[in-house]
Amino acid sequence: MEVASSSKEEERSFKAVGGGGDPRRQSRKCRNICLAVTAVVLVATVVLVILCLTVFKARDPETTINSVVLKDLDVALNIPRLGVDVNLTLDVDLSVKNPNKVGFKYKNGSALFNYRGELVGQALIGSGEISADQTKPMNVTLTIMADRFLDKSELFSDVVAGTLPLTTLTKVWGKVVIFGIFKVHVISTSSCDFSINVRNKTVGEQKCTRKTKL
Repeated sequence: MEVASSSKEEERSFKAVGGGGDPRRQSRKCRNICLAVTAVVLVATVVLVILCLTVFKARDPETTINSVVLKDLDVALNIPRLGVDVNLTLDVDLSVKNPNKVGFKYKNGSALFNYRGELVGQALIGSGEISADQTKPMNVTLTIMADRFLDKSELFSDVVAGTLPLTTLTKVWGKVVIFGIFKVHVISTSSCDFSINVRNKTVGEQKCTRKTKL
């Protein structure tokens, strides 16, 4: 009798701790846990996607040429040969604005100097990083040497007329990384058309445009 009573007590204790629970009940419990985990993952994914499409949506970095200043200009005319030697140095003040909620890393960029469609000068824009919602100022010095001008007759005519039409083009490219997962590559360019007054050595009116490509 004592052995039988002890066995019943052990059986009740075993059931009390769940060792002898209903298998169907345990299966439902596991299924509910799996459903709950799946729901949490789905909600987190939806929230992440919404944030990526709204608050953290990749926006275009804006490259702006603020000013072009003439630093040095030397002109020498060779009237008998209708030739001209021009040495020109410009200081280009520009800024890159990062409107994103995360940092923008950019690689080495470039600043180009064109005369009537010809590349006559080039400078490097060093790599770096711009914090979220920040604007980074930059300064580039461009030097044009006489041997870069291919059409000397047209250059001679412009110098005699007193005006040199020029164009600066800056290009910065990099990427925006969202949540350390999504990488968006962007290229931001800005160009300015302006003229140099040869007689008083000043920069004329500037017409600037910018463009960004995701």
